[in-house]
Amino acid sequence: MKKVLFIKHIAIEGPGTLEAFLNKHNIATETIELYEEDLYLLSLDLRKYVAVVILGGPMNVYEEDKYPYLNWEDSLIKEALKSQIPLLGICLGAQLIAKAAGAKIHQAPQKEIGWFDVYLREEARSETLFNGINGILKVFQWHEDTFALPDGAVLLAQSNSINQAFRIGNAYGLQFHIEVTTDMVKEWANYYHLDRDSQLIAATEYPKIRTVFETQRDRIFQNFLSFILPKN
Repeated sequence: MKKVLFIKHIAIEGPGTLEAFLNKHNIATETIELYEEDLYLLSLDLRKYVAVVILGGPMNVYEEDKYPYLNWEDSLIKEALKSQIPLLGICLGAQLIAKAAGAKIHQAPQKEIGWFDVYLREEARSETLFNGINGILKVFQWHEDTFALPDGAVLLAQSNSINQAFRIGNAYGLQFHIEVTTDMVKEWANYYHLDRDSQLIAATEYPKIRTVFETQRDRIFQNFLSFILPKN
């Protein structure tokens, strides 16, 4: 049975609700924790997977000297893009896909932490991942860098002059998080020693937008399933 591969960069940023959704729909998953892997021994046959999901992390895409596995990951993404294996990049994952596709990664005009509105462009209407979702997405953000649009990519969402979502070939990149749980958000806030106001923004605003967020999230997850397992 083919599986979905998750690539994880730090212990506290896991697959969250996306893995739970896939498992509920009888899709097996496998997670590689890059910060624990011996890359000299790590060899992957991407044909074993129906999709690869690249998760977030606090590192920057250009910190290869500090995080050598980013070089290995760049090669893996380029192979997946060339082979047209479905890819989904979340936050850092989106930046890594953009970089592998030749785009520049740079500091965003402002750091975003908390719940934000992201505005879908007209181009998103015809995209599988955003089928049935129009206008505004409620999402969780935690990033300081952003990506330029790779050549040949379609820009799907923006906010505050920041690119928020794109597709290139069989790969989607999302600057934002849709896989988070409230426990994950609280753990991130504690891990990074955010001040009290930031913790409140990150965690306690969730009840206000929960219904909208979870409805949109579940629709995107269902669309992702259609994307990786298209009907014949």
